[in-house]
Amino acid sequence: MIQDSKKYPWLVVAMLWFVALLNYMDRQMLSTMRPFMEGDISELVSAANFGRLMAIFLWIYAFMSPVSGLIADRLNRKWLIIGSLFTWSGVTLLMGYAQTFDQLYLLRAVMGISEAFYIPAGLSLIADYHQGKTRSIAVGFHTTGIYLGQAFGGFGATIAGSFSWQSTFHTFGLIGVLYSIILILFLKEKKGYTIDKTEKKSFTAELQGMWKALIVLFGNISFWVILFYFSAPSLPGWATKNWLPTLFSNSLNIEMEQAGPMSTITIAIASLVGVLIGGFLSDKWVQKNLRGRIYTGVIGLAFTIPALFLLGFGDNLVTIVSGALCFGLGFGMFDVNSMPILCQFVSPRYRATGYGLMNLAGISAGAVITSVLGKSIDAGNLGKDFAMLTIVVAVAIVLNLIFLKPTTVDKTD
Repeated sequence: MIQDSKKYPWLVVAMLWFVALLNYMDRQMLSTMRPFMEGDISELVSAANFGRLMAIFLWIYAFMSPVSGLIADRLNRKWLIIGSLFTWSGVTLLMGYAQTFDQLYLLRAVMGISEAFYIPAGLSLIADYHQGKTRSIAVGFHTTGIYLGQAFGGFGATIAGSFSWQSTFHTFGLIGVLYSIILILFLKEKKGYTIDKTEKKSFTAELQGMWKALIVLFGNISFWVILFYFSAPSLPGWATKNWLPTLFSNSLNIEMEQAGPMSTITIAIASLVGVLIGGFLSDKWVQKNLRGRIYTGVIGLAFTIPALFLLGFGDNLVTIVSGALCFGLGFGMFDVNSMPILCQFVSPRYRATGYGLMNLAGISAGAVITSVLGKSIDAGNLGKDFAMLTIVVAVAIVLNLIFLKPTTVDKTD
């Protein structure tokens, strides 16, 4: 069977790599397409309204992430991943037919629900296929799909400028719907623990199992630190995802057709390098020092501090692009080690739930900062507020170094 092949764990990474690319590309496109959509949907002229549109996705995504994690720990992740991909791709396609702000708002909310089911299930599946020496680099390769999706999303404005914003949504939505068929044929489940399938549990018993998972996680002090460690950098992380094209356009006085691809490609290329360096370094370092993954993540976060100052106060191409490159490199090194660090403190039975809770914390922070920066743009303070985000990153670094002290490379009980 293909699942028994030594190459299959890497085939899983390859298949999910493209899902990750579509996951971020479909959500990212909207951030660059506002100038082309506001002629048809007048409410989008306001940056505050556009911030609301971006934030509703994040709020729904955040609160659905723990639910999706709880479900992924107890059900077949293959079908969760396929259902998630099919649904958000269908929503992307339908966005091309939207004629009002309320319709866009509703579709972004549904996209938040559907996309929330992918990351906890996908990362925990990769973690079960890749243990020990290949975990971080496997997650790293998968994460490159996320950053390439972010980069390709920047071309939404370019494609919309050449054709229309409607056809842009139609095209990429259809691609995802068709790719879900490939996953039906080739993606296989692999649990890192045994689920008793002989006994059909009642709904009450299932809820009790989910409640136990929450008690186990929140009873672990290290998990609380990981929650903050993950959510604090999400403030600048989501700020760059949703508002970096606008920052490039405003600071460099260029049109969004240029600013969109320039900003997303710059930060994505740097992030690609960051996740590969961070994954390789972490897998090697943790073999010699159990805190190797933690130290790698801290190094990455340290890079983002000067980057945010360059992005916030830069007023020319060199400083702005340098800031984006530095931020992408550092954030990639941090991001690739989030799930591997969680695996050092949480057993396989609760990892999808744990990552779902991390998404709740991180994306809630992202939703707040997205709305805040929307108002900041209208007030002309975007650059200064970008730079202020260095404070929470510095706090995360300190807490991480003080409190996270793993006793194993891979917690199994």
